[in-house]
Amino acid sequence: MLLKNYIPNVNKKYREVFFSGISFDSSRVKKNNIFFAIKGNKVDGNDYIDDALKKGAKVIISEKKFLKKNNIIFLQSANIRKLLANVSYKIFNKKPKKLVAVTGTNGKSSIADFYYQILNLNLKKVASIGTIGIRFKGKKKSIDNTTLDPIQLSTILDKLKKEKVEYTIMEASSHGLKQNRLDGLLFDVGIFTNLTHDHLDYHKNMKNYLKSKLYLFENLIKKKGNIITDANISQFNQIKKISQKKKINLNLIFNKEKGIELISHKFLKEKQILEIRFKNKRYVTELNLIGKIQINNLLMAILAANKSGLEFKKIINVIKEIKPVEGRLEKIGKIKNNSKVILDYAHTPAALELALLNLKEQFPASKLNVIFGCGGNRDSKKDL
Repeated sequence: MLLKNYIPNVNKKYREVFFSGISFDSSRVKKNNIFFAIKGNKVDGNDYIDDALKKGAKVIISEKKFLKKNNIIFLQSANIRKLLANVSYKIFNKKPKKLVAVTGTNGKSSIADFYYQILNLNLKKVASIGTIGIRFKGKKKSIDNTTLDPIQLSTILDKLKKEKVEYTIMEASSHGLKQNRLDGLLFDVGIFTNLTHDHLDYHKNMKNYLKSKLYLFENLIKKKGNIITDANISQFNQIKKISQKKKINLNLIFNKEKGIELISHKFLKEKQILEIRFKNKRYVTELNLIGKIQINNLLMAILAANKSGLEFKKIINVIKEIKPVEGRLEKIGKIKNNSKVILDYAHTPAALELALLNLKEQFPASKLNVIFGCGGNRDSKKDL
């Protein structure tokens, strides 16, 4: 590989320089690699440049400016994370045909899993990447972060393509978007769920938090691609403006003209019966999921599946077969007094409140007992 094909505007004297690969972890550097010296919140990659050179790094890229040293090439970048992502997705340039990204505070994992199930039940080759891991062909692999670093993610997408996976949905976290981990990818569909208090230890305020989420729609959706969201959320007008400016189609849940309308809903013990309208046709379907909030997530997944090219009737035909997502209003058993035990990974105050309200609404005659915990020493205000 030559620098001229991967590093934009590289100095003419370096254009024909060969490199063997890339890394931002000095312990993983190999001979003739490019080492990206990234300054993080806790660790500064610039402190490990000598280690990278001992391992055989040939090119060093940093936001800092360095003096020339022997035969080592030092390049400066104003946004090293973005450059790393773009180079990663150029090196591993094979990826599934349809890419979907879902962002927001709550609901990402459920939407990704429902999308996966809908396509899988329709015998499509699909994968999901996010909090609950990587899923494809009935396999599941755990991962460390909701949104992986670009070297890992580009490698995984390349492997999925080789496995003939055609559709991939991934969770786009605010950290991942802020750190440009997805730059270099363009998505066919982008989903925005909602925005509530979370990750303010990192983003400092809600304005910054929202800005990181909206980056997906402002920069990473294909022209004439699709945005899916809910017109009832307070961020809707900002998303609508982005869709108009960028010429991206806007699709909405609970909306007759722009997407899916919910005509009626009722509980039937642990099931839910839905009547919906899509393009002036009515459909009645049974949902074997606990919690009315599941409907929001399901409708977004249905729209995403349809915008990925799946016929709407084929989507509806498999809805009754959809299973609960692990740790999302999931019934995990009963105790001696015959009470249901339901697990939910509610990690924000709003999510916990919503889960409890949903359970009370579906089982109004039942007594509700709650056990919850707060992990962290991170966003302490969230625990108050």
